[in-house]
Amino acid sequence: MATLLHLDSALFPQGSASRDVTAAFVKSWLEAHPEGKVVYRDLAAHPLPHLDAGAASAGVEHPLRAELAAELAEADAVLIGAPMYNFTIPSTLKAWLDQVIIVGHNAGVPGGPVAGTPVTVVASRGGSYAPGTPRQDFEFVQNYLEKVFTGMLGATVDFIVPEMTLAPVKPEMAQFIPIAEASRAKALDQASQKARDLAQRLAV
Repeated sequence: MATLLHLDSALFPQGSASRDVTAAFVKSWLEAHPEGKVVYRDLAAHPLPHLDAGAASAGVEHPLRAELAAELAEADAVLIGAPMYNFTIPSTLKAWLDQVIIVGHNAGVPGGPVAGTPVTVVASRGGSYAPGTPRQDFEFVQNYLEKVFTGMLGATVDFIVPEMTLAPVKPEMAQFIPIAEASRAKALDQASQKARDLAQRLAV
């Protein structure tokens, strides 16, 4: 039985592009692997404390950090909803990363407990920060998370990127609504396909 660790970090429970796409992923995951297990954390509804000196010093001996590290280590796949806030990830997701990454335990350890784990990140954003766009240098979600998960934990990372999510609600972005709709549809399709592929592979 494969285990999926699912994290959402979007502030609003309704109308969130990242939450809609992660929900589509989980739905397809369970359809393809009904006996699979999903461990869920809503980091916006139930934020974790920021890492303090005591927890940092205790490392894996700290109860919360040990619990989070065990959840990550036991996951066969990880799904993260990471909307862009002020050009980077939500502070609640950063708090989870600071708590769960423990150097010498799961980070900086060749062949550590997270090595090779597939991580899928739904990196939604209100505009576009893709290569070639005017704001490509403001993209600090994919760049950061790719380095953290591959460079520190040895995981593998795939990104699903719904763009222009603010177009339907901002009159000045109305011209981009078709792009937003196409990006959303593509992201939902990618999430469903990725979930089915992973569920089938891990069920073997």
